[in-house]
Amino acid sequence: MSGILRELLCVSEKAANIARACRQQEALFQLLIEEKKEGEKNKKFAVDFKTLADVLVQEVIKQNMENKFPGLGKKIFGEESNEFTNDLGEKIIMRLCPTEEETVDLLNKVLNGNKLASEALAKVVHQDVVFSDPALDAIEINIPQDTLGVWVDPIDSTYQYIKGSADIKSNQGIFPSGLQCVTILIGVYDIQTGVPLMGVINQPFVSQDLNTLRWKGQCYWGLSYMGTNIHSFLPPVSTRNSNETQSQVTQNPSSEAEYSHPFSAVISTSEKETIKAALSRVCGERIFRAAGAGYKSLCVVLGLVDIYIFSEDTTFKWDSCAAHAILRAMGGGMVDLKECLERNPNSGLDLPQLVYHVGNRGAAGVDQWANKGGLIAYRSKKQLETFLSLLLRHLAPVDAHT
Repeated sequence: MSGILRELLCVSEKAANIARACRQQEALFQLLIEEKKEGEKNKKFAVDFKTLADVLVQEVIKQNMENKFPGLGKKIFGEESNEFTNDLGEKIIMRLCPTEEETVDLLNKVLNGNKLASEALAKVVHQDVVFSDPALDAIEINIPQDTLGVWVDPIDSTYQYIKGSADIKSNQGIFPSGLQCVTILIGVYDIQTGVPLMGVINQPFVSQDLNTLRWKGQCYWGLSYMGTNIHSFLPPVSTRNSNETQSQVTQNPSSEAEYSHPFSAVISTSEKETIKAALSRVCGERIFRAAGAGYKSLCVVLGLVDIYIFSEDTTFKWDSCAAHAILRAMGGGMVDLKECLERNPNSGLDLPQLVYHVGNRGAAGVDQWANKGGLIAYRSKKQLETFLSLLLRHLAPVDAHT
C-alpha cells in the first residue's frame, strides 16, 4: 500500500527534525554533549540523552504509523527499549502522548525536571510534517497490511551523531565520517517470506548553511512488490560529486585502471585483513572507508560505489532492511557474504538474499537479529556475480594459509 510508504516518508522526516533539533537547539545540545564526557556521565539524567533521542524517534515512528494504520504499530521493531528508570526509581514508559503538554510532562520525568529541554523536545515531536514525492503520488499499490513487519533504526551511526563533526571532506563523494554518515532507517518486509518490500533512508545532515548553521537533509525510498519496482529520483552521480566517480570512469572501458580493477567498494574501518587484501586486488585503490552501515548501503544506492561488503556479524536486520528494499526496487539486493563464498556458482541456485522475518537459531537478545554471515549490498546481479568470482579467486590463496 503506497499510503503506508507515504506515511513512512513523513515520519522519517519528523524523525530527522528530532535528530537535527538535538544538535541545533541549545537546551537539547547541552544534554547531547554530556555524552562526549566518557567516564563522567552526568548523574542527573535518568538515561543517556542519545538513547532518549533514539527511543523518541522510534516511538514517534510507531505511534504515527499506529494512528494512521491501526494494528501496524505492534509490528514495528527496533533495537531500543522504551522503558526508563529515573533517579527516584520510577519506571517510565516512553511513548508519544496525545498532546504536547502531556509529552512535556513525561519527558520532564525522564529528564529529571529539565523543563526547558522537555519543552524543546516535545515541540519538535508534535510538529506536523508534510512530505510528498510526485513519483510516489503517481502509483497506487495495495499490499495487505496484515502481511507487513517493519524494522527501524532510529539513529544509525550514533557515534558520529554524538561527535557531530561537520567539517569532514568527502573522498569522491563518500564521507569517511561525520554527520553526513548519520541515517534514519525504516524497512518494511513480508512477515511470511521475509522479503523486503519498502525502504526509507533519511539522511538528516546533508548540507549546512554556513550563516545559520542549520542543516538540510535528503530522503530516499524504494518499493518492490509483485513486479512493481519504483524508487525516488536519484540525481546523476556527477551532480552529487564534483570529483571523478566510478560511474564516470566506467564510461571509458579502455582505461587501464578500469580494465584491471573494474569495481569500487565501501567497507568498514574494522574489516578483516583477509577481505581487505582480496578487495585490493579486485578494486585497486577504489576502496573507500565510511562510518555507519546505513550510510555505506546508501553509497551503493546512490551509485557512488558498486559494492558494500562487510564480513563481520555486527550488523542487524534494522541496519539492512531499508537499503535492501530500495536496492531490490533498483534491480539489486543484499546477500549473505558467507553463504555466497560457500556457494557453488554453477549450482544454479539463487543468490542467498538476506531475509527479515526469522531470528538466528540458538541466539539470544539482539544477536538473534544479527546478519550472521556478513553481507554484500549491490546494484546489479550480473555485476555481483562477476565481483564474487574475482573475490573468490583472490581469497582462495589467502584462506589456504590460514
